[in-house]
Amino acid sequence: MNDTSAAPPAKPLKELGAADILGVMRMIPHRYPFLMIDRVIEIENDVRAVGIKNVSINEPHFQGHFPRQPIMPGVLIIEAMAQTAAVLVVETLEGAAAGKLVYFMSIDEARFRKPVFPGDQIRVEVSKVRNRGQVWKFRGEAKVGGRLMAEAAFTAMIMDD
Repeated sequence: MNDTSAAPPAKPLKELGAADILGVMRMIPHRYPFLMIDRVIEIENDVRAVGIKNVSINEPHFQGHFPRQPIMPGVLIIEAMAQTAAVLVVETLEGAAAGKLVYFMSIDEARFRKPVFPGDQIRVEVSKVRNRGQVWKFRGEAKVGGRLMAEAAFTAMIMDD
């Protein structure tokens, strides 16, 4: 007896990609001291990516921001969002954008909720809002221990060198 009312088999979960520091460096042109992500732990092509930034007191900006109370500059947290988004673009375009420059066009709705300190690990979550040609719009959040530290919407353009 055939049971034709049975539900179809469940689709397997989509496997997410990832990139260690060497993979990140193959995808985007940034280098120390301006490489703001250490790895990308989740990449869902054309949808979202999650980057990790381990904040160290040895980073050069802490010498002046602020020596007695070092906090990570908010603009560098936004830069970490942009670099995570750039990895997402390269993966989405299957490497066609690897090494290309990504220029900010706009940063909107930036909010800095809490300071980030040396020793913190930032989880950088970015989601694609839309893209049209070489112009991509994203929404990003930076979290430490699950707490929202910063957020922004930003638009970038991918350019050849």
